[in-house]
Amino acid sequence: MDILREHSLIATMPWYNVRMSKDAPGVRYAEIYRETAETRIQVVLDLDGGTRRDITTGIGFFDHMLSQLAFHGQFDIGISAEGDLEVDDHHTAEDVGIVLGKALAQALDQSDPIVRYGSNHTPMDEALVLVAVDFSGRGGLFYEVAFTRDKIGELSTECIREFFRALCAHSGITLHIRKIAGENNHHICEAMFKGFGLAMHQATRRSERRGSSSTKGSRD
Repeated sequence: MDILREHSLIATMPWYNVRMSKDAPGVRYAEIYRETAETRIQVVLDLDGGTRRDITTGIGFFDHMLSQLAFHGQFDIGISAEGDLEVDDHHTAEDVGIVLGKALAQALDQSDPIVRYGSNHTPMDEALVLVAVDFSGRGGLFYEVAFTRDKIGELSTECIREFFRALCAHSGITLHIRKIAGENNHHICEAMFKGFGLAMHQATRRSERRGSSSTKGSRD
């Protein structure tokens, strides 16, 4: 049976200095640690940062994509993952999605009302990807992307979907990703992560609307 622990272990992380703005007024911040028999994942997130990224998952291409996500999302992030990569990359990719999703939910618990929605068409050379996000509180992934390779670098292309599915389930995000055009698998994937970062930044901006961003009075 898996052993599961979630708590703050930020002081043990090599990227502890990411938390520098934690106590500033209005900062949306989260620290999550999760350990199972398959992985150990640590995430620190500051939605109001934008300059610090320290990401180590053991999967080089995945690190590159997560860095693109954070850069275009304009948030500070530290991710440290140790997984059973001797088996494959599935558990690591999925569990990073779980912990990042929980961190997003935790950070937004501290937020003023947000815009809630974000969408874009993101190009990467010949590739074009549609990304649309709703911080609805009702997590769901609607994914129409086909790859022609089993792996990009050391990241299995099937695990890209698993990462986003886990992130949506644990953050409460409704996310649509659709490939409009593209042949190069690297370009398609990079457009996805950049597009999600851009949409996330747009959706998490503080809203000038008074009260909730839902007619129900709650985003779930």
